Amino acid sequence: MKAEIGKRNHSSTAFFEGEKWLVITGLLGFCLAAVCGVWVMMHGAQVLPKGDVLKAFSFNAALGMFLLSTAAIMPLSALGSNSRAVFRWTYITLALYSYAAETVQNFRGVDPRFVKGGTPFDIWVGSIFTFVALLLVLFYLFAAISFFRRRAYQLRPELVVGIRYAMLAVILSFAAGIWISFNAGRYVGMHGNIIWLHGLGFHALQVVPLIAWLCERTRQLTAVRKRLIHVTGIAYLMGLLAVGWQTYLGLPVLTLSVLPILASICFLVTVAAGIWLLWQWKDRTPIILEQTND
Repeated sequence: MKAEIGKRNHSSTAFFEGEKWLVITGLLGFCLAAVCGVWVMMHGAQVLPKGDVLKAFSFNAALGMFLLSTAAIMPLSALGSNSRAVFRWTYITLALYSYAAETVQNFRGVDPRFVKGGTPFDIWVGSIFTFVALLLVLFYLFAAISFFRRRAYQLRPELVVGIRYAMLAVILSFAAGIWISFNAGRYVGMHGNIIWLHGLGFHALQVVPLIAWLCERTRQLTAVRKRLIHVTGIAYLMGLLAVGWQTYLGLPVLTLSVLPILASICFLVTVAAGIWLLWQWKDRTPIILEQTND
């Protein structure tokens, strides 16, 4: 028997590397959310006739978090510098318009997504907003595909596998957003609310890659680490599918029935994996010992 030390280079490709402006754009979302939050505390959320500053608050914070999460993983996409620049500046431009439309229009008393009885200006803003949302989806799909290439996998194999699962979850989230648009609102049937699927899908960008990142830093065997990443990713996707089906049936997500319970179990598997990895995390230096027979 002999011990082999697994060598993995975690510093060659760093989070956020080269994405300063995407990070700044993400932080801008939190700043705008803070402004909206202060306004809501002082004046309330509703702005007649159709504005809701609380919606602007949640949108800006969610988009900001989405951009920060994207900025963190983009260096691992293995896209060329030109392709990354195209994605970066396109996304920054689209995000700035989205911030402006959501915030300004709600303060003006207009729902920026579903304009009813507004001025021609409001209709134009809403129409462009719909087009911008479509572009956000298409350009993100362009970036997502790059994570499924061998070149990206070779940079940080375990972390990229986690990101791949997150990308699949984000696609489900985008599908939920399109569903909201075609449905002309977030509510389905008597009690279904598409926003649950929409939001939980995007949070996979923080959850699943974090699990993979922790796996890189444990002393577990490679097979154990890979299996745990797959279990976590599959569990998260299964939870999303259960939430989506419950919503499609027009039923509430927060209820004691089969699909919500199944979704809760799936998400608890993800949480349990994270807790177990934190417990296993000895230090920040990844030294993996594997036993092999001569």
